[in-house]
Amino acid sequence: MEEKKQSIILSIFTLRNGIRIFIDAVIILCAFVLSFSLRLGQSPVEVLQNDPFFASWHIWLVLAIQISVFISIKLYQGIWRFVSTYDLTRILLAVTVAIPMTSLALFLVQRGQHMPRTVFLIDWLLLIIGIGGSRLTYRLIREFSQTKGSKRVIIIGAGKMGEQLFREFRNNTDLDTNVVAIIDDNIKLHKKQMHGVSIMGTVNDLPQIIHQQKAEEVIIAFADATPKQFRRIVDIVSETGVKVKKVPDLGAILDGRISIDQIKEVKPEDLLGRAQVELDQASITDMVESKVVMVTGAGGSIGSELCRQLSKFHPSLLIFFEKSELFLYELGMEFTKRFPKTQIIQVIGNVRDKERLEFIFKKYRPQVIFHAAAYKHVPMMEENSVEAVINNVQGTYNVAEVADKFEVEKFVLVSTDKAVNPTNIMGTTKRVCEQVCQFMQQDSNTRFITVRFGNVLGSTGSVIPLFKKQIIEGGPVTVTHPEVNRYFMSIPEACQLVLMAGAIGNGGEVFVLEMGEPVKIVDLAREMIFLSGFIPEKEIKIEFVGLRPGEKLYEELLASGEKTLPTSQKGVRRAKLVPLKTNFKSILEDLLVVTYDLSKGKVQQLLQGLVPEYRPSQNEVKLRRIK
Repeated sequence: MEEKKQSIILSIFTLRNGIRIFIDAVIILCAFVLSFSLRLGQSPVEVLQNDPFFASWHIWLVLAIQISVFISIKLYQGIWRFVSTYDLTRILLAVTVAIPMTSLALFLVQRGQHMPRTVFLIDWLLLIIGIGGSRLTYRLIREFSQTKGSKRVIIIGAGKMGEQLFREFRNNTDLDTNVVAIIDDNIKLHKKQMHGVSIMGTVNDLPQIIHQQKAEEVIIAFADATPKQFRRIVDIVSETGVKVKKVPDLGAILDGRISIDQIKEVKPEDLLGRAQVELDQASITDMVESKVVMVTGAGGSIGSELCRQLSKFHPSLLIFFEKSELFLYELGMEFTKRFPKTQIIQVIGNVRDKERLEFIFKKYRPQVIFHAAAYKHVPMMEENSVEAVINNVQGTYNVAEVADKFEVEKFVLVSTDKAVNPTNIMGTTKRVCEQVCQFMQQDSNTRFITVRFGNVLGSTGSVIPLFKKQIIEGGPVTVTHPEVNRYFMSIPEACQLVLMAGAIGNGGEVFVLEMGEPVKIVDLAREMIFLSGFIPEKEIKIEFVGLRPGEKLYEELLASGEKTLPTSQKGVRRAKLVPLKTNFKSILEDLLVVTYDLSKGKVQQLLQGLVPEYRPSQNEVKLRRIK
């Protein structure tokens, strides 16, 4: 307590606060003299010469009392150049307390002689004007004397977030930023001003305003911006070659202020066709907390992110099951640093090795399984069809059988939209994996759950890393077809869907995400080129290379005959699946014993026996450059 008092005293009696106290002392004396002058109808000089009060020590008592009150109410802990309504409220409180105390003290020492009562009322008003005005004047001088930054920016959004961002740029000279215009789609605000800067038009007017103001950057500053709005702004601004950035939701900024570190480049996930899904924390906690959880394919893009998110729900043990020694090592090192409290076991193993799986299940007794291990590269699996069947179908069946044998509570299969009306080997094997879960659910206490989603931004082998690499190399950026489109989600969002599906699933379901509108790959390519600071088709070319083997123009989330039903989780629906074939098990058994000498045609025939909607594509690679 003694140290705290000393700290407060030291903070008050600094050189800067000494100057502030001196200024306030001068204001207090002047206000008191002027109060007498106004009350008596005399000039301040006459008051000083004629009134005996100012020839006594009592005037110093007034000064001591009022400065003491100001210090006790902490007027000198504020920063004058950031003075606000809060500071003015504190000044009003301090003066309102100081004046009665002054009046009482003078009454006690001199019984109010030569002291008109209305002097105190006038003094109260003059002190508020003088003390508050001094701080406001200082702030205005600082603001008008500041040199405007060299980087010319336009803020989109004239609301609270835009105003706070404007203040940050104006007050922080280190940012070297000059706001030259403000944009807002609310027409009622047009031709008005914010802190002296005009609100000049709507988003549609951006190209003209950017050219007129010679802006170098556009910053999106409204909290409820949707992905469609991001896409619209990016598309409009891309014509100008100016960079686009965004400010996050103010609710996520704990101190209520914007800093340059919180202004981010617009990323591809910001351009998705819907808001990202939020986790049902309670349901996932019930599923994971204090339980042994195992993730197959733990070193992959989806598997590793699943592990990261699972760690937040405090499993008693998290088992990384992965065949890549390097991936397993890197994930273990990451967890040692980022999640030291999470108990982990690193297991090298292959889902094709049933004996290894049984050993691990017997030793650690996992209660929840997330099965993410699979081959996912479409053209590569077209050329390695038997390997796709062995790894995806046999691997899934092995894990599912062992999970059933050891009475695992939940088995969650990570599937894909390519399993719907498939045109390739990979998608068809994943559809069979879904059917395996349906089949196992018929006679098992384990709850088998499937989650199906679209393309994952940033995952290994996906289009985003490829585009980034091609842009860094100077292009061209290769797109398969001008009309090809895909459903997209971020890696964290994909893993959230997997966790939610596991949490709300009762067994036998296939869950799908309400993914909004699909995104054209060529549009995504253009936006990525622009967000990287280049002009699409001028500085970085786009080249069409034709659909790859097994690819189709449009992805789907539901197969023929399927319908969806709502779930308890917003944004997630449950597919109503068609029944399995009566001879499903016998055809599946043929797939489980395929050998490497089997032809691709025979593999396709076996797959069509289980997935009649499978129609192999006959794509050829063709090249065409955008002019």
